[in-house]
Amino acid sequence: MNRILLVEDNEMNRDMLGRRLRRRGYEVEVAVDGREGIERCEALMPDLVLMDMGLPVIDGWEATRRIKADVRLRAIPIIALTAHAMSGDREAALAAGCDDYDTKPIDLERLIGKIDALIGSAPR
Repeated sequence: MNRILLVEDNEMNRDMLGRRLRRRGYEVEVAVDGREGIERCEALMPDLVLMDMGLPVIDGWEATRRIKADVRLRAIPIIALTAHAMSGDREAALAAGCDDYDTKPIDLERLIGKIDALIGSAPR
């Protein structure tokens, strides 16, 4: 089973997306801020990280840079999630080390397609 680390500070978004991913067969772990996201990534070695970019404590941009700077963690794919779909955000996310980018509100089928492209599909 593919393990996804969902780093999201909004409880409603975290619960909704976590439930939807679990129903699709993914194991989902959560972190509520960037610092916890880095720590949980180190401890869990997930198959993929879904990283909200607007996080407290350490934002998603910096958390991504720190994860990708760690030799043990850099191969873990990270998909940036942001509600601020501004011109240049996708490029900024990729420059920070994200492997892909998606906007909120989440279109689950589109996101699953991106997850599948990076780690393969979960059993359904």
